[in-house]
Amino acid sequence: MKKYLIAVFALLLISGCSKDKEESTEIAKDDEEKEIEVVDMTDEEEVEVVLPYQAPFTGVRGEEEFTNRPVLVTINNHPHARPQSGIAQADIVYEMVAEANVTRLLALYQSELPERIGPVRSARDYFIEIANGLDAFYVAHGYSPEARQILASGVVDHINGMQYDGTLFNRSKDRKAPHNSYTTGEHVLQGMEKVGASIEIEKMPPFSYYESAEGAKMGAIASVIDVRFGVSEDFHHVYTYDTLTQQYSRSSGGHLTTDKDTLEQVSLSNVLFFEVPHQTIDDQGRQQLNLTSGGRAYLFQAGIMKEIEWQQIDGVLVPMENGLPAMLVPGKSWVHLVKTKPGMEQMVTFSP
Repeated sequence: MKKYLIAVFALLLISGCSKDKEESTEIAKDDEEKEIEVVDMTDEEEVEVVLPYQAPFTGVRGEEEFTNRPVLVTINNHPHARPQSGIAQADIVYEMVAEANVTRLLALYQSELPERIGPVRSARDYFIEIANGLDAFYVAHGYSPEARQILASGVVDHINGMQYDGTLFNRSKDRKAPHNSYTTGEHVLQGMEKVGASIEIEKMPPFSYYESAEGAKMGAIASVIDVRFGVSEDFHHVYTYDTLTQQYSRSSGGHLTTDKDTLEQVSLSNVLFFEVPHQTIDDQGRQQLNLTSGGRAYLFQAGIMKEIEWQQIDGVLVPMENGLPAMLVPGKSWVHLVKTKPGMEQMVTFSP
């Protein structure tokens, strides 16, 4: 009997050990599979997904094709017009003199169209030339005598506040004219429909982009950029590079450039300066700019500066390096057109 009990106990012990061994093996297999799954997940996270479509005026990639026609809006840059609405959403902002040393902005929208834009200001003939080269729908409120004739000839699809004040353009009550005319993204689209303008992009700009800011590392270190249009502090602009965000902030007259409605700070990947011949054409100080001459240029990106050139290619002002379009960092850009006299050395300074 004792031998029988011992035998049974031995069998139970062997069976238990076998079962424990099987369970241990299963647990080990489960753990191994879990480890494999973790490794697989880590590998998946490391795979960089490149989105299929690239925005033509920023180089930023997206899941859907960027088909909207660009819209170019003349925005008031007088100190009484600041801060502006819709300024942070612009793909590119062109800044240039309108009269004397007072600058005006051309805000280009293609990636997105803001809810509110302005204050909108009057057209100049060289503003229209830029819009025409970009095949952009042009928006302004008012015009110089030369600009009025050009717009009447139908060179560009456009709407103007002189014809649509109170409908597609509305006056704000918190500012005085001519610093209080605004339009909206919805009104711009209504204006395009009203004049029978195409709403889809038909002309792609000849811009070239890096995959990221990491590609732009060659050049002189330049973290702070100063540009002065005349002696007034109101038109003294400062750009400051943030190494963490890899973006430039902007200030004018000592005030940070932000969007009035959204409070969003203007954030830029590229800051450019094109040296352009200017000529004063009347006693009000209005200017004539030669946009076909080409010339010297500065390109600031990723905290560095390059001396390059610019050319007008098929109507578009393009930064050029070694005979090819200069590579831009994906993101928004601000382009200054500065006078050949006194020149960029006098108007633009930078420091590490």
